Amino acid sequence: MKNKVAFTTCVKLGLSCIEEIYRIGGKLDLLITLKDDRAKNKSGRIYLDGIAESENTPLLKINSINDPEVIEALKKHEIDWLFIIGWSQIAKKKVLETPTNGCIGMHPTLLPIGRGRASIPWAIIKGLDKTGVTMFKLDEGVDTGDVIGQSIIEIDARATATDLYKKIDEMHVELISKYWENIVNNRVVLTKQDESKATEWIGRKPEDGELLRSMKMDEADKLVRAVTHPYPGAFYKDGDKVIKIWSANIDPDEGEIKLCDGYLTPIDYEVEEQYAEGN
Repeated sequence: MKNKVAFTTCVKLGLSCIEEIYRIGGKLDLLITLKDDRAKNKSGRIYLDGIAESENTPLLKINSINDPEVIEALKKHEIDWLFIIGWSQIAKKKVLETPTNGCIGMHPTLLPIGRGRASIPWAIIKGLDKTGVTMFKLDEGVDTGDVIGQSIIEIDARATATDLYKKIDEMHVELISKYWENIVNNRVVLTKQDESKATEWIGRKPEDGELLRSMKMDEADKLVRAVTHPYPGAFYKDGDKVIKIWSANIDPDEGEIKLCDGYLTPIDYEVEEQYAEGN
């Protein structure tokens, strides 16, 4: 008998995976998402009502993945595997252990490299020539679970976060398609991560996108490309103005923003006025 599978998501990336499961003839026994009034402004926020109705799949809306009703629903529907993809809350031990076989996540690096946050910006800032997506069994650690499968993504020298985000979205879908039959037919092979190669990337905040005159051209260029759409963007403070920069050129001899070894000239940008506190 095939495994029963549930899927948790609230963003476009997860919906793409769900659509692929149905496209290849798969079946989901339960969909889980946030309540409609939660995370309305989250980047890529989606709603699962349409696909749940069209595919006649039960839909549970929650405040937290660790809510008691999640445990109850997983038991009621006798779920063997639970996908948790595009979900910012950390599933606790009770949730991880409720599905018969466990929970499956995906992470946009070649684990154990790049555990943690901001995987797409860091890959560009660090100047990597490749990254990837890893499908793995979730455990209580941060991206430390056993690997089910992973695929490599080559990073072009001029790649932006927009480019890489699209490739990572596509790779999630490819991995779902590649491993779906193994997942539902109890043929999953788990491989331990090599802890000797593990690295952790810290989270990033919008203020980390500030361009400084002390930066080198290469550093500034990577930052602009790393935090462009769908991220908050790089910015430069010029007196009482803030220039939000989505794309830029660098030149050793001339340009608009002086750097320590050259210049940066915004191409796609917005100028915002800074207001004093209390105004």
